[in-house]
Amino acid sequence: MSELPEHNPTQLPHLPKTAIVPAGASEPPAKFSHGVRKGNILQVAGQVGFLPADGTDGQRKLAGPSLAEQTQATFANVQAVLEAGGATWEDVLMIRVYLTDTGHFAEFNQIWNDYFAGLKEAPAARTTVYVGLPAGHLVEIDALAVLG
Repeated sequence: MSELPEHNPTQLPHLPKTAIVPAGASEPPAKFSHGVRKGNILQVAGQVGFLPADGTDGQRKLAGPSLAEQTQATFANVQAVLEAGGATWEDVLMIRVYLTDTGHFAEFNQIWNDYFAGLKEAPAARTTVYVGLPAGHLVEIDALAVLG
């Protein structure tokens, strides 16, 4: 095994960190970005099943009460951040999925398989049950992409 060079941050080029805000995205409820890109790395923050902002009342609306509706909208929201950051699903290395109910695993896996059927290589994924999502939310997804 060859030795890695000593890490010296003063010799690395400075890469700015850029907040990614997709067109039509609603304002986050707290001070965070929909995504952040630094160099060729893009981290998509946890997205949920909100519909794109329609500009009428500023309220964010869930795509619907079902896991299928929320998951499709969540995938669309992740994709919007990826595209705004210059990435595609092919650039995604890791996806983390948070479901609120263990009973949703089978349905989610079917939606996942259908959604990613056209990818050459599926990203690594981790799915867990998380009970901390706001009332009515069934799924949250974040992603890590490396461009190039």
